Amino acid sequence: MRYVRLGRTDLEVSVIGLGCGNFGGIGSVPELFGQGEDEQAAFALMDAAREHGITLFDTANAYGGGRSETTVGRWLASRRARDEIVLTTKVRNRVGPEPGDEGLSASHISEQIDASLSRLGTDRVDLYLAHEPDHSVPIDETMAAFDELIRAGKVRHAGLSNYDGEQVREAVVAAQAGGLHAPANLQNSYSLLDRAAAGDVFEVCAAGGIGFTAYSPLAGGWLTGKYRAGEPYPDGSMMRLRPGPYREFEQPEIFAALEQLEREAAERGVSLAALGLAWVLTDPGVTAAIVGPRRPDQLAPAIEALLVDLDQAERDLLARIAVGDAVDPIG
Repeated sequence: MRYVRLGRTDLEVSVIGLGCGNFGGIGSVPELFGQGEDEQAAFALMDAAREHGITLFDTANAYGGGRSETTVGRWLASRRARDEIVLTTKVRNRVGPEPGDEGLSASHISEQIDASLSRLGTDRVDLYLAHEPDHSVPIDETMAAFDELIRAGKVRHAGLSNYDGEQVREAVVAAQAGGLHAPANLQNSYSLLDRAAAGDVFEVCAAGGIGFTAYSPLAGGWLTGKYRAGEPYPDGSMMRLRPGPYREFEQPEIFAALEQLEREAAERGVSLAALGLAWVLTDPGVTAAIVGPRRPDQLAPAIEALLVDLDQAERDLLARIAVGDAVDPIG
């Protein structure tokens, strides 16, 4: 495992993070609460991650309706591992039926950090992220609420998730104007098939000393080789459980690109998943990649990816293949 400093913080994190979004549910989707990994399976995943040296764990208050945080908290207590883990959780998504049960208002943030700390069985989280923007709340109110939590010792650093470059700039400006702690990290989707972050987001993060953690580095399983043209999606896969975010990939051009990427991986003697993860990890704008395995053995590509060194020419070639600009004709 490799370890790096997260932005300008004092946090040293593994370059592979464990996504805990499937513990007790599939993300924040209420209809899927109770599905995903049960406690025994989640414990096995966290044990395996720890054995591989993964120290960055990522969860959220809404994952599994709170079940993810509860499961992580029980594991931390049973393994006495709290001081080993850089613990990230989030706030914003709906956690109840009332109008105030979501968002980034100061009152909701204050309420939800206490609920998260209780479920996690700890007195602080290392990184507290706004799960996505809340356009009904001024950004200065949100940043002030985060600053208050940092000063109270409940949160070491705060950050953002699913924000574009301009929204990150606004948060930075609001923090500077109010003499508040600036965002320490941005967590966005980033993969060979989803490169929106490569626009102004990386530029803004670099300018502000903001770490960048990439979630969905395998594009919801599309970069594992499990989805093939003309074949049904495997049971239990994301395209069976929560396909909405990935429907845009259901195109002949994407299937053709995946076949070409598999050939590129084979030429290097690695799996497609390892090649996809290596492409993310070798991006200088990326601090760490958050993976979401369903079984301990699915951590293997992440560990394999650590040994794959891609230079810029190789990265550019893979990116061109992914958008269909360098795909060999098939058949």
